[in-house]
This record gives sequence, structure tokens and C-alpha cells, in this order.
Amino acid sequence: MTQPQDGNNRGKPSSASEQKVSRKAWMTLAILGLALLIAMYGETMLLPAIPDIIKEFKISYNTSSWILSAYLISGAVATPVGGKLSDIYGRKKMVITIMIIYIIGISLGALSSNFTFLVVARVIQGIGISMFPIAFGIIRDQFPKEKLAIGVGVFSSMFAAGSVVGLAIGANIIENFGWRTTFFSIVFVAIGLWFIIRRYIHDIQDSENMIIPETDISLDTGYKNTGERKTTSSIIKKNTGTIDVKGTITLAVTITSFLLVLSYSQTNTTENSQIILFLILGTVSLVLFIIVERRSDSPLVNLQLMTNRKILSANVILVIAFLAMFTVFQTIPVLVRSPQPLGFGESVITTAKIQLPFMIVFLLFAPSSGFIVSKLGNVKPTIIGSIVSAIGFFSLFIYHSSGFLVATNLAIIAGGLSLMQVGGFDIVLQSTPRKYSGISLGMTVLFNLIGGSVGPAVAGIFMQANQVLVPGVMRSFPSPDSYNLIFFTVALISLVPIALSIFIGKKLPLLNTY
Repeated sequence: MTQPQDGNNRGKPSSASEQKVSRKAWMTLAILGLALLIAMYGETMLLPAIPDIIKEFKISYNTSSWILSAYLISGAVATPVGGKLSDIYGRKKMVITIMIIYIIGISLGALSSNFTFLVVARVIQGIGISMFPIAFGIIRDQFPKEKLAIGVGVFSSMFAAGSVVGLAIGANIIENFGWRTTFFSIVFVAIGLWFIIRRYIHDIQDSENMIIPETDISLDTGYKNTGERKTTSSIIKKNTGTIDVKGTITLAVTITSFLLVLSYSQTNTTENSQIILFLILGTVSLVLFIIVERRSDSPLVNLQLMTNRKILSANVILVIAFLAMFTVFQTIPVLVRSPQPLGFGESVITTAKIQLPFMIVFLLFAPSSGFIVSKLGNVKPTIIGSIVSAIGFFSLFIYHSSGFLVATNLAIIAGGLSLMQVGGFDIVLQSTPRKYSGISLGMTVLFNLIGGSVGPAVAGIFMQANQVLVPGVMRSFPSPDSYNLIFFTVALISLVPIALSIFIGKKLPLLNTY
């Protein structure tokens, strides 16, 4: 029987060969990491252009949140579906299929003639997010346990690398050729990567031949009596069936309805009856989603698996990280490009330069975070990262009167988030049996993307509710109070991961489920 081990004491490997990372594993990591880089380029290249899109399509700040939220909602809904399909048809097949859908999405984005068309293109593009938990699973199979955190760190660093490239190149393209050209800049790169993945990526998973003893995959689901403890086999043994269509539809309706409530709650053109209708629709669909998931033979989200307190706590930490991060992503471009004295009155290029320190620090810290987690375990780095990011958010709330102060605080936040995210993902990975990593990671990414989709809506609410008319340009822009409210709200929320990570370290020892 496998003995329990704490997340900070993983024990020694049985042999040197188990620690060695093969050349094939590094190549897989590099190729799939490049896919993540391309996707994040496609996400961040539009950030400096948010004010331009608002002006061109004459939309409100609330409505502009859908530039990011539509992408994230689509990814949230598609992620568990993609994970389920990968269990049925194979992970490599799903990665190359999703890449085709992503290429279609970015191609349509370049042709957007109105805001609705752009949102539809972003929805299609967002489906590409669902390839990443599948890619995580492929990477996990090829990395030994002792080196897994390193692989996660390097893979996560591509998130920041893509963001750096997206801001640096995207800003220059927007400045000289317009924001639509940014989509064209990655179409052919994505097509070339599709051929590389098809040729060189190999999935070694064979679920039917994988035998995991029941004693090795037990999870603490919160039952105090040993007679009530359930194994992962009994909890998720039905997850290999058909796609949960009802769950997918009710989840999509739930997320969209609540975000519509947030997005249009401060819009003068939207009647209160419409907002109430969205609220009722979201509430009903949420109840239906829970009922469907409990009754489904193949649930989209396994609610019993999420009762594992370690996995649940780690997921909440990651959700808050994504919510805070995308709240800031939506806010900074508007702050930098709004005219003085309401903003900095700067250009697209300056907007990118102010946000670049966040991406660069994340790029430098993410691989280092992987090494730190592999040495110290996953709890201590998560605690440290949570504290550092909270300090950065509170500093951003107090000091955001210049581009230099904003850039400095974003760099501090990035250092903390990199540790917190790598540690949080590693907690989930180490708490989940290899055989069910696709299901668990799919749910984790689902919740994270939901959190990320809420962030822009939160920012939009405060910016829409607090505006000042600028006579010279005859337009209204968010007031300084809106930025104070946004940064203070994010700072308060950032305290929650500190408490949860300490709770994980003290109360919830990790079982070796690898």
C-alpha cells in the first residue's frame, strides 16, 4: 500500500533513471509549449487595442469586457468537453482538431466588421484553450514525478512568453496597421505548428491497459469515518462515457447569463427587466446544471471529485489568480490611454511597455517556480506566492499615478502569481491519479477560465459606473475613482489565497497518487 506523503516532502526516487527526462519529453514540451505561446499571443495582442475597439464600434466599457470574456467563456465550456473527447478518441487527435478550430477563429477575427462578428470570432478562437489541459496530460505522461513541476513551470512560462510577444509585436502592428492585422500575423504560424504537432507529438497514454491499484488512487473526499471514505475509482468510474451535452448547454447558459447581468448592470440602454431576466435565467440554469451533473452517467464536472478539499482549495486559489489577473488586463489599457487628467494619455506602444514587465517577470519566474516547487514541495511556494501577489495588488491600489509605478507593481504581482499558479497546479496534479488527470485538469482549467471571464466584467462595471465627460474630445472616460475601486477590490480578493494555502499546508496532507 502506498504511504501518505506531505506535499513538501515527496520522498526520494527509486532510481536515477526515473528522474531523467528523455529527449522526446523535452521535444514534446517544446512543441506544446509553442502552441500555448501562439494562443497567448493571440490573446494579449488585442489588449493595447481595447480603447480603439471601444471607439470604433461605439460600445460601452461594460460591453468591451466581452473582448476577453467571450474568449474565456468559450474556453471554459470547451475545456471539459475537450478533455472528455480526448479520453474517448485520444489526446493527440483532439489537440490537432482543436488547433484547426483555433485557426478558423483567428482568421475570422481579422475580418470583423462589427463588434458582434468580433465576439463570435473570439468565441471560436477561445475553443483553442481546451487543448491545454490535454497537452498537460501528454506532458505529464512523459515526465517523471520528481521533474514534473519543472515541466509544468516551463510549460506555464510559455503563457508569459506568448504575452510578451503579443504585447511587443501586437502593439507595433496596431500602431502601424490597425488591430485587425494582428490576427493575420499568426494565422500561418499556427498552420505550420499544426503540421509539426501532427508529425512529432506522440501520446503514450493507453487507458485501457493502464492498471492502477485501488489503494493507490484513493482520495480524501472529506468523509471522517473510514467506512465512508470513497476511492477515485468509485467516484469517477462513469466519466468515460458519452459527452454531457445537457451539462455543457446549462453551464454555457449559466456563465453567459450571470456575465450579462454584470456587463449590463451599469448600462443606461438596458432596462431593469432585462437584467432581472438574465439573473433568473442564470439562477435556473445553475440549478439545472447541478441536477444534470448529479444524474449524469458521464458528468461534465464531477461534483464528488471536487469534494476533495485539497483539490477544491487549490482550484479556488487558481480561480482568484485568474480573476485578478484578467481584471487588471482589462483595466490597464484604458487607464494608460485615457486622456489626462483621467488617465496617462499615452499611445498604444506605451501601453504595451507598461504591461510588459508583468509578462517578462512571469516569463522569468515561471520556470524558476517549477524548480522551486520540485525542491520545496507545492505548499510553501503557493503560500509565498500568495503573499507576494497580495502585496503587489495593495501597492497597485495605493500607487498607480504613473506608468512607472504601475509597471513596477505589475512586476511584483507577476512574481507572486507565477509561484502561486505553478504551486496550485502542482497540488492538483499530485492529488489526482494519472489515469484521471484529464478529467481533473479539465475541471481545474474550467473553473480558472470562469474566474478569468468574470474579471473583465468586474472592471467594466466600475469603469462604466464612474465616468467623466472630457469636453475637448466630447467623450466620457472612467474617473480616477473607478481605478481605485477596481484595484482595491482585487487587493481584498487577493487575501483569500493566503488563507487557503496555509489551510492546505496545515490541515490536508497529500496522498501519493501518482
